[in-house]
Amino acid sequence: MTTDIDLSIAQVITCTEAEGPGRRFAIWFQGCPLRCPGCCNPEFIPFDGGERIGVQKMTEWIFQTQEQQAIEGITLLGGEPFAHTRSALALVRKVRERNLSVMIFTGYTLEQLQQRPEPDVVELLGFTDILVDGPYIRELPETGRRWIGSRNQQIHFLSSRYRFDETWRQRNTLEIRMDHGTITINGFPAAAAAGLWRGWKRKKPLPQVPTVD
Repeated sequence: MTTDIDLSIAQVITCTEAEGPGRRFAIWFQGCPLRCPGCCNPEFIPFDGGERIGVQKMTEWIFQTQEQQAIEGITLLGGEPFAHTRSALALVRKVRERNLSVMIFTGYTLEQLQQRPEPDVVELLGFTDILVDGPYIRELPETGRRWIGSRNQQIHFLSSRYRFDETWRQRNTLEIRMDHGTITINGFPAAAAAGLWRGWKRKKPLPQVPTVD
């Protein structure tokens, strides 16, 4: 039962335009085995830490946000979503019931994922509309494609819901939020903002999960 599965979560942004097309509910998993040098989220690499949130509670949170802020989909990041395939799949099955789109950022290549024998990996890819794959390489910063970290990374449109258009050719942007003295930053910096990105110390406690009647 999906209600018995916990997600290991490092960060949640309930409505963002810096993590994929349209307004999206972005979820960062806690834990990654890849450890890319220069990772933008080094504090998300350890598998300990983060917070545990049940799939059912997260689903209710997403659906409430969909009704209030007209999000069109979810984006899974990390950490490494494919190191949390069982819980990610349980969540994605639920959000598909509301016709929400699914975008995933992974440090693995699509070919590596397709070679993995786990049925959950195959099913999760089958529910994914957009997959951005490949390790982050800090020496290859991307400047021509929005939402992409480094030039080696590829965009795979695994369904017909999205396509590469002019929205992908815009510069990368940052979103900066301040709430009760807590600063949260997400997105990728353009070259001019790189110094700002390195200069901030990001504080990312999860927002309070709303009570859903």
